[in-house]
Amino acid sequence: MEHNDLIERLAARAALSRAAEDAALRETTALQGQKPWAIVICCSDSRVIPERIFGAALGELFVIRVAGNVLDRHQLGSVEYAAAHLHCPLVVVLGHTGCGAVGAALAGESGGFIGYITDEIRLAIGEERDPLRACEKNAAHAVTRLREEFAGHPEAGVARIAGAVYDILTGELRFLKD
Repeated sequence: MEHNDLIERLAARAALSRAAEDAALRETTALQGQKPWAIVICCSDSRVIPERIFGAALGELFVIRVAGNVLDRHQLGSVEYAAAHLHCPLVVVLGHTGCGAVGAALAGESGGFIGYITDEIRLAIGEERDPLRACEKNAAHAVTRLREEFAGHPEAGVARIAGAVYDILTGELRFLKD
């Protein structure tokens, strides 16, 4: 598909989406601001759509997407902003089955900019070789890191942090045990 065709297709889909949205809700969030009830840190994978997974409407989730749901200062700053300024009471790290970034880490890939992601995932999963278990360990690692980073900063407003794994085949969502 040509580049211009892709842009036109995206523009047409955006127009359809705007028409399908609840105009009153869009107006309320535009004029009164967003009031998300959760921060979701998830993978950039196009099969993982937090708003659909959690049945959330416009303005209900503050979503931070990055391949492999890894954390760096940008994601931590986004969490801090949403917790402190938008008063989100919950942070969910959402891993998923079939994660390409976890697969790349398991395969030992580390070239280019992807290495920043796979290095972090390898740190999280250690010697784990099972893809599902690696996905769970990666999400749990991010939960632990968030707890450590915000433990001494109650002013950041980070209250509850949980990890979950979404199964891209079955649609099942399973929260990890603390």
